[in-house]
Amino acid sequence: MQDFQLTFLKLGGSLISQKDQADTARLELIHALLGQISAFVKDNPDQKILLGHGSGSFGHMPARVYGTRDGVYTPTEWAGYQEVWWHARQLNQIVLELGTRLSLPLLSFPPSAMVITRQHVIQTWDTQPIQSALEHGLIPLVYGDVVTDLAIGGTILSTEDLFLHLARQFKPARVLLAGIEEGVFADYPKNQVLLKSIPANARLDESVTTSGFVDVTGGMRAKLVIAQQICLENPGTEVRIFSATNPDQMRAALEGEPLGTLIHYANRPDPVEHN
Repeated sequence: MQDFQLTFLKLGGSLISQKDQADTARLELIHALLGQISAFVKDNPDQKILLGHGSGSFGHMPARVYGTRDGVYTPTEWAGYQEVWWHARQLNQIVLELGTRLSLPLLSFPPSAMVITRQHVIQTWDTQPIQSALEHGLIPLVYGDVVTDLAIGGTILSTEDLFLHLARQFKPARVLLAGIEEGVFADYPKNQVLLKSIPANARLDESVTTSGFVDVTGGMRAKLVIAQQICLENPGTEVRIFSATNPDQMRAALEGEPLGTLIHYANRPDPVEHN
């Protein structure tokens, strides 16, 4: 067990890319967000971060064309699998390069080279290199990627899928999911009633977990379901879904300000708290 406080932090694909424009990264925003992370790490040496990011317009567009999430069988689908991998890798390289300019000690762990699943459930992943990176002051970087699947050939795992598995071993104090949405709304698409707090064992109406973005890995609903599962499996972990379109919000979230929607373990299914 590590003797430091660990945060899992995701930069959402819709945050760091233009989701309606293929292969278009928001370079200035990525740089600003990584700058906030760099400043936080320097000011808080007792805090460790495991960083992840979505694939946004890089990976999701070819993934929809080839249906990669649902399985990979034919030669055409395997060609599509490689195409999704390549596009996701391009965005990862952008994050790495911008982070390096800010002296962030990022070390990328591509799931496509490390993870094996069966029906989307991770079966094999040697995470000792990630543990070693954390212990030696590096920031592991994972991202939404294609992986080999023993039942359906291949599939795609979201960053939240990866975080769920990693949380079982590393028991992070918190998981921060930064996107463009303020949090989880009770009244989508009006988005007037922000849910301030959601117990991990609360059952929510379908309208609560709907997203305006097409996402091959399930969008906001899948994000919330996994967030609740992380908290149920790890009662000491809290998950926060928030907007970081203003880079200052990233530092505020890292400092513990109550932005967006908090998902947490509750002994009783307390009522969902509205803002």
